[in-house]
Amino acid sequence: MTRAQEQSPEPASAEGADEALEARFRATRSLSEALVEPLSDADATIQSMEDASPAKWHLAHTSWFWETFLLREHLPGYELFDGRWPFIHNSYYETEGERIARFSRGMLSRPSLEDLLAYRDHVNRAMESLLNDPRHAAMIAPLVALGVAHEQQHQELLLTDIKHALFQNPLGPAMWEAPAHATESAGQGWHTHPGGIARVGHQADGFAFDNEGPAHRVLLEPFALAKRLVTNGEWSEFIADGGYETATLWLSDGWAWINENRVAAPLYWRDAEHFTHAGWQERAAEAPVTHISYFEADAFATWAGHRLPTEFEWEAIARGQEGERAAHDPAAGNQLDDAAPPLPRGGDSLFGDCWQFTRSGYLPYPRFQPAPGAVGEYNGKFMSGQFVLKGASCATARGHSRASYRNFFYPHQRWQFTGLRLAKDV
Repeated sequence: MTRAQEQSPEPASAEGADEALEARFRATRSLSEALVEPLSDADATIQSMEDASPAKWHLAHTSWFWETFLLREHLPGYELFDGRWPFIHNSYYETEGERIARFSRGMLSRPSLEDLLAYRDHVNRAMESLLNDPRHAAMIAPLVALGVAHEQQHQELLLTDIKHALFQNPLGPAMWEAPAHATESAGQGWHTHPGGIARVGHQADGFAFDNEGPAHRVLLEPFALAKRLVTNGEWSEFIADGGYETATLWLSDGWAWINENRVAAPLYWRDAEHFTHAGWQERAAEAPVTHISYFEADAFATWAGHRLPTEFEWEAIARGQEGERAAHDPAAGNQLDDAAPPLPRGGDSLFGDCWQFTRSGYLPYPRFQPAPGAVGEYNGKFMSGQFVLKGASCATARGHSRASYRNFFYPHQRWQFTGLRLAKDV
């Protein structure tokens, strides 16, 4: 977010804001459907692990979200597409009742992919009626913004979940042709910060998730953040130097995890190749390393003689609270624009390519209060045992992230596009 964007913008007309929100709704719904075009019904049905969900389920759950939190509540006379389906398409909303167990989502051979696309069309047409009714525009705008952001999150999950599912196939199937773009050079050196009091958390007028606030002050000691992400080539050096075999580099839980699971490289690595949405491809040494766990990121940082940043250090640099005083654009870098294979390629942007681990636990900010009602279950109840990641990845819809954005995962998880940027004390 640029410093200009942090200032109070000129107020847009209500009509203009409504039109922009409608356009974002349509574009988001269209992109979700484009992402599954290469998939067969069988592809879209499989679930490779409990952390992941079938592509069909992501298509249906996002429609359930619109149906449950907007159409059911705000469109008079709306009828559910199928009254049996909320049970199988709810995720974790306790206040919305019983639901199928998460690990059983891949057992649902029916409804078919065709059925679920018809469901999406039904919801889309009903949402168009709601969005075009000026009586509801102001009241529903915050929920529409939340629904768009929610579906964008599931677009990224859909991509990472189907990648993990296709990886299980010894044939190495591809969803798309290999991308033509090459790796990009990235600047060397460090962003330095003198320390002091920094204001963090969401501070603008636009949409943000509840876990991004309230804005508050933190005290930073002088530090530096690397200008580029750690690369595949550097990770290969870590492996060659016995990184996965040296107990002193690892947190105790991490050392137990790699030994119990026989982890010796990032997920999807095989010899000089890695598995992608375009099948098995040669691994570029200059590209950012990805699909690593918090445990691996921390061990590499120790091996490199540095550390992981805190989420507040990362955000301070992103906001331009450094010697250069230049804010970083959250819409820059390698992010998702259309239905094509996401693949990290490097560059100078603080955003894009990979979500970046911080050493900050995912905890509530001072004065945090979950939103009232079922949507209050969105973030707050997961603030336990996870770590914050910052930035955006090559599978994140462009425009979805911002400096205050807080992604979060458990320390052993690595099926997402996760990487690292080193930090150090100065």
